[in-house]
Amino acid sequence: MYPVISRHLISASAVLLSVTLIAPAAHAQSRAETLRYVTAATVNTLDPNIPGSTREAFALSMSSYDRLVSFGRKQLNGKWVFDLDTINGELAESFSVSPDGLKLTFKLRPDAKFHDGSPVTAEDVKWSLDRCVTAPVLGKAQLLTGSMTSADQFKVIDPLTFEVTLPRPDKLALPNLATVYPIIINSKLAKSHATPEDPWALSWLKENEAGSGAYIVETFKPGEQAIAKRNEAWNRGSSDKPASFKRLIIQSVPEPATRANLVERGDADLVIDLQASDVQALEAKGKLKVISTPQYNAVTFISMNNKIPPFDNVNVRRAVAAALPYDDMFKAALFGRGAPLFGASWADGKPPSGGYPIPQPVKLDLEKARAYLKEAGVPEGFATTFSFNVGQASTAEPMAALVKESLEKIGIKVDIQKLPDAQMSTAINEKKLPFFTEGIVAWLPSTDYFYRNFYTGNQRWNYSSTDNAELEKIAQAARFEPDKAKYEAEGKELNAIHFEQMFQVPLWQPAQDAVMAANLDGYVYQFTRQVDYRNLSRK
Repeated sequence: MYPVISRHLISASAVLLSVTLIAPAAHAQSRAETLRYVTAATVNTLDPNIPGSTREAFALSMSSYDRLVSFGRKQLNGKWVFDLDTINGELAESFSVSPDGLKLTFKLRPDAKFHDGSPVTAEDVKWSLDRCVTAPVLGKAQLLTGSMTSADQFKVIDPLTFEVTLPRPDKLALPNLATVYPIIINSKLAKSHATPEDPWALSWLKENEAGSGAYIVETFKPGEQAIAKRNEAWNRGSSDKPASFKRLIIQSVPEPATRANLVERGDADLVIDLQASDVQALEAKGKLKVISTPQYNAVTFISMNNKIPPFDNVNVRRAVAAALPYDDMFKAALFGRGAPLFGASWADGKPPSGGYPIPQPVKLDLEKARAYLKEAGVPEGFATTFSFNVGQASTAEPMAALVKESLEKIGIKVDIQKLPDAQMSTAINEKKLPFFTEGIVAWLPSTDYFYRNFYTGNQRWNYSSTDNAELEKIAQAARFEPDKAKYEAEGKELNAIHFEQMFQVPLWQPAQDAVMAANLDGYVYQFTRQVDYRNLSRK
């Protein structure tokens, strides 16, 4: 048993956490050999496919389970980030794509074993991927984006050879197999805990791990902590050696000031969810390493429901875009930590790139905003609500105050609504919010993926309720376009439509600030916006 952190005593928390984290050292692991990670959220399941899984649960599953393949890494503005275009084998010793793009063939590593010592076979891979597209799990929608929808597409060729058949070439099929959900499960172990009512062992796998990954989960207390030990037989990393740390401890510490205090004192090694002001203060002291990476697969935006008046009028949306105090919002919400998506200059008014997102040529211009309102037929303005999730209050609240103040200058009266997470989520699902701020993240950040998932269809992630036939046609065509030049041209068309129609207003890509002990190495920004514990080592 390990003690639980007090939620109220900041000074005591550091001492108590020190006891908690050092306790495993009595079992032969020194403090230096233990990686200590603190987070505001929790690991709430050991199966990332369970609806409601947290990003912290995703991170643990990336280290406790293997997938067929994994993303490589690249440098972006001097920082290491995951690379969508580089796919490496994980359980797959090798893989190939047929000349027509319709078959993916994987040769499994003959030495790969599950944590109970049993070999990983193609039968385990098939059961796991069948589960991903058949069971009521999160992976079903994700693999759909890579044209994998049916168990009939998965075939065992021999014990170490596995094949995926696609209905048509899809460049996102292979990257999809590197995402969180297609974990390869010890099928014999899982099936031994299945029931007629639960044939995919969802209940058992939520609280029990059956993987082959770099870490073996030892202790799991939902809402408190998870402890894992190194899998000495794992050799799927870039160095073909086991992970550097012998033990991994992930602990929930709700208060940001406490998390900052713990990492500053050395009682924790790493934290990625501190407030921007705390990051600035710790960085200024120079004792810790701070790696600040703009979340290049994420966007924070202000959204307008294009089907709720008056936001169904494009000139109202343009007026709002021209009345936002971008620089002030960026400083107030993020202390300038991130990549702005405003203030750009487009030559001849045309998008310079087919990538998404790209900075748009928007800036504060109240006269232009008033002109747009006049053209929309509401020269005196109107009244509306502006909503945000209370869980994002540290950034959204100062932004909302500035939005309210600036829009009132053009006659738009704003009533700020702070909604609990569940209420906000329900209102977004039901398309009831006219005007709000949120964020989007694409694990596979290609232009067509962003547009197809966030700007088409009657689904949750289409925050702005965009219904534009031309945009949808181009995005669907781009999905299967193999020619890079044509794909780039289609991306530019999509960006031009987005700016011309102003469905919503991209604001910035916030920085992910990883604050860590000075002797910690190997941090890579991941598509999950979480830590890949397998990469980390201590100098």
